[in-house]
Amino acid sequence: MYIIVGLGNIGREYVRTRHNVGFMVTELIANKLGIELTKRKCKAMTGEGFINGKKVVIAQPETFMNNSGFSVSELMNWYKAEHNQLIVIYDDIDLEVGQVRIREKGSAGTHNGMRSIIYQLGYDDFPRVRVGIGKPREKEQLIGHVLSRPDGEEWEQLLEGMKNACDAAIMIVDKDIHEAQATYNKSSKEKSVKEQ
Repeated sequence: MYIIVGLGNIGREYVRTRHNVGFMVTELIANKLGIELTKRKCKAMTGEGFINGKKVVIAQPETFMNNSGFSVSELMNWYKAEHNQLIVIYDDIDLEVGQVRIREKGSAGTHNGMRSIIYQLGYDDFPRVRVGIGKPREKEQLIGHVLSRPDGEEWEQLLEGMKNACDAAIMIVDKDIHEAQATYNKSSKEKSVKEQ
């Protein structure tokens, strides 16, 4: 079985903000699989279903971003999941808008939600799917950037990235992480060159 966790902040003021990319991707996955995220368990909104016969739990921690690890560690203990059965989806300012990056393990980088998860779990060897939200403009503050809502072309790019992240997470469960990496670890420029 797999636990797919999307990171974000609860509350109306955070809906559709860049920092809630993880929540939005898990909602796309849930819709695609016909799973309802209606059960409160382990400090998260959760739903259960299957991908080609493999059980999956989709979760959105309700602890707020910086304390995501409390929920994720409870989920891992409750379901007795292996390290490689956890997939965490979150936003990344170091990737261009809509770009997707899949890794098998690694540090948290600058992401506080991931820092919390790695600290609470005590290990970092679990898959993660990052979706680029781009860096803030020169004079714009980082917090203002991640907590604001993109629109227009930027929203379209982000939405495409979130759809790819949704498909990538499903592919990790259905096939394996290496196939997902080969398919989705491409920059927007690489994709556009390939499509020409």
